Amino acid sequence: MARLLLVLMFISTFLPMTHAATDEPPLKFETKVNAVLGDYDVMKNRRVVRVLIPYSKTFYFIDNTGTQRGIMVELMQQFDKQINKGLKPSQKTHLLFIPTARDQLIPQLIAGRGDIIAANLTITAEREKLVDFSAPLAKNVHEVVIASREAPELTSVDSLSGKSLFVNPSTSYISSINKLNKKLAEKNLPPAQVIKAPGNFEPEDILEMVNANLADYTVVDKYLALLWKQIYPNLVVYENITLRDDGSIALAMRKNSPLLRAQLDKFTVSHKIGTSFGNQQVYKYLRNTKWVKDSRSEEELKKFNQVTEIFRKYGAQYNVDWLLMAAQGYQESRLDQTVRSNSGAIGVMQVLPTTGKELKVGDIRLVDPNINAGVKYIRFMRDRYYADEPMNEMNKMLFTFASYNAGPAKIARLRKEAMAKGLDPNIWFNNVERIAQMRIGNETVQYVSNIFMYYVAYQLIMEQIKARKVESPLVASKSE
Repeated sequence: MARLLLVLMFISTFLPMTHAATDEPPLKFETKVNAVLGDYDVMKNRRVVRVLIPYSKTFYFIDNTGTQRGIMVELMQQFDKQINKGLKPSQKTHLLFIPTARDQLIPQLIAGRGDIIAANLTITAEREKLVDFSAPLAKNVHEVVIASREAPELTSVDSLSGKSLFVNPSTSYISSINKLNKKLAEKNLPPAQVIKAPGNFEPEDILEMVNANLADYTVVDKYLALLWKQIYPNLVVYENITLRDDGSIALAMRKNSPLLRAQLDKFTVSHKIGTSFGNQQVYKYLRNTKWVKDSRSEEELKKFNQVTEIFRKYGAQYNVDWLLMAAQGYQESRLDQTVRSNSGAIGVMQVLPTTGKELKVGDIRLVDPNINAGVKYIRFMRDRYYADEPMNEMNKMLFTFASYNAGPAKIARLRKEAMAKGLDPNIWFNNVERIAQMRIGNETVQYVSNIFMYYVAYQLIMEQIKARKVESPLVASKSE
């Protein structure tokens, strides 16, 4: 019976297993999420409540011990205590966290592949047509505009006209921007432009990019903005420029779930923001992490301009995205050829002299051969270890960078473990990345993440240049 309960608790989870202190081998379990509909009585009979939750630096993540952390994790663990208070172990219902992409939260809930959404969701008219919400965890939530210190100053909501806002299209911020644009149109002003963030970017990831001057403006809930402002000091929070000032954040459930709603309403009243528990959780998760540097400052763009043609040349020669390689170069050395590491690595791509000699590219103390060596070696690793793997090209490159940082044999072992845990061994973000975090720590995870962030930033720069039809400050127009 105990074994069956463990399987029920962990079925479909994307989390690492912990081995019990016994001589028995680790449990094997299925990873398919079965569709089960029904109210709280069905959940009690199954003794499992499935919580759909996005992987997030604030709300849900896994630390290097394999422990689930985050505001929403601890909130729902308190809910677990409430529904199991006074029950015998054989009667208790267990929570199952199912990490889910933000744009899939509501579809998966409706399909019966989860029971509760714990994702900082704002109640909107569009969402209320699809799901029911608990009593709010927070009321009168303001959606405010955030800018980098380098972005032009805003004086009013109308000054967003013509500006670009970097947001995840799965958030409620999109509908707020749409309402803003209707008001701007009534005043014969150009609309604000939406730059869609990659699907795996949560609001705090975008704030990190804005802090590092990788994007100019975004929109987030005010309490998140103020929370992360204490971590990212370069954020400019326009508390007086709001796109929504009456937002309510709540837990979501399927329509026609009165029994579950009664349990959630009872819980949220005593655990919402403003209560002792809610306030403690908000401040508990302030973390001083400064991983992303400013790759769009004037000084950095000058360096980027100097090496752009070289990256273009070798990107074309080795059939590798030159912007991606430039992003790796920025991560390695800030595109500085004078950098020398303690291990003897040299230049922009931080190439070891022995590696440079083996690659036969010339004197890697010079910037052109150095970049040649770096791009050539990445292409070699990609072809040797991932050419025939069933991955898309981006994942082949992400795994190549991870292998470059941690070693291909180690990454191969992590992929095998990811598969055993029900994760996709051919996808880096939110899959093998999680096993890497648990087994080898943060360095490789952050290395790959930073390269991807810089890559997104460089793409945005190039797109803005093309859209404005002006000569690139990074690349001469003859190269376009």
